[in-house]
Amino acid sequence: AMGGADNVLAMSRKAFDAGDYRWAASLLNHLVFAEPGNEAARALAARNYDQRGYRAESGPWRDVYLTAAYELRNGRSEFSVDKSRARDMVKYADRGNFFDVMAAQVNAEAAEGLEFTVNFNFTDLEENHVLTLKNSVLHHREADPAPGADATLNISHDLFLDLVLGSAPIVDVIMSDQLSIDGSRLALARFFRLQDPPKGAFGIVTLE
Repeated sequence: AMGGADNVLAMSRKAFDAGDYRWAASLLNHLVFAEPGNEAARALAARNYDQRGYRAESGPWRDVYLTAAYELRNGRSEFSVDKSRARDMVKYADRGNFFDVMAAQVNAEAAEGLEFTVNFNFTDLEENHVLTLKNSVLHHREADPAPGADATLNISHDLFLDLVLGSAPIVDVIMSDQLSIDGSRLALARFFRLQDPPKGAFGIVTLE
């Protein structure tokens, strides 16, 4: 649609030289995705993100642009966040956010044809969330425990944070007196096995 890679690169250089860095980024993003091995496109895209970073008034945006430039030159960074250091922040996050993450991590193929209903009962908060898996989609809502649930996980909020952040060995979590399970332990284990492990690091401007 734009005359091939060479023409897109020429248009990008023209936009870059004119200081139209947003348009250059749009062009170069398409080109880098289409041809990840195009070193000329990667080099120009990195220079372009340098300029966007230098001009950004927002600190977070500057970080994103300069990280993008680094990634284009050196490959994806393997740095990942140490979740255990974020406990104080995570402690006050809405519990529903965690279940949103679980929904995003469901392996749709593995979950095909399976149905589960699981209660997450936070014993020290007097708060219950009902998780329902159907058609490979996980839904959750804060509500009274579903009476026909396959399993109910009774857990304290602190122990739940240990589980989420990986700050305690799984054996310690399972053996804790702050956790009990009603219903089918097998069903609960099968439910958790449908979760794909999260990736700690990922590319932000490349497919690497």
